[in-house]
Amino acid sequence: MSLKAVLFDFHGVIIKDEAVHLQLIDAILVQENLQPQKLQERQACLGRSDRACFQDLLKNRGRVVTEEYLIQLLTRKAQAYVLELEKLEKLPLYPGIEDLIFQVRSHNLKLGLVSGALHQEIELVLERAKLSEYFNIIVAGDDINTSKPQPEGYLLALERFNQAYPDLNLQPQECLAIEDAPAGIQAAKRAQMQVVGVANTYPFQILHRQANWTVDYLTDLELERIKEVFLQKDVKISLPEC
Repeated sequence: MSLKAVLFDFHGVIIKDEAVHLQLIDAILVQENLQPQKLQERQACLGRSDRACFQDLLKNRGRVVTEEYLIQLLTRKAQAYVLELEKLEKLPLYPGIEDLIFQVRSHNLKLGLVSGALHQEIELVLERAKLSEYFNIIVAGDDINTSKPQPEGYLLALERFNQAYPDLNLQPQECLAIEDAPAGIQAAKRAQMQVVGVANTYPFQILHRQANWTVDYLTDLELERIKEVFLQKDVKISLPEC
């Protein structure tokens, strides 16, 4: 078995915007005359889609909304996110992300992105960072009905890779996911993929208990070494306890 594709998360792996992301959710809650997020709610939202976060937050506050209204909230949040980023002269990309993408490409591996963020948000960042051309496949929150830790996003990415590159015959065990939160790690592992946990959002110790590899920074990730592990026979994917 060999490594053929690397799948990146977005918030917390490519761009350091989790604080902005949570602040915008709070702003919309206040606009809806609802209490902003509590600490435990903020932590629960990390690594999950905006849809899943809003659904839980509204439910916790006794607010019942239609699917149409939920989509309106998500659209408002995405539009506000775009406006916030437009104010920034330079995007807060994580150090090492460009070098890691260069490494992946130099090893002739496919690049993908699996996130709960909407396409509008992802495409804005990738275009401004001049990274759009490198990602062969993108699965966003508006492509799927569930959120991490469910594996739907990763499974859809696998399907799209095989549709776009039939000769690749990509299997989940030939994919490496890069995640910053337990929900994302669980999603990738449920899809039978191996995972690097990068301690951008959660402490190293928390991610270390669940990921196959854990690094403090993207610059610490040794892709060559990981490729060697993939070449070993009978690599096992251990599922995290939920």
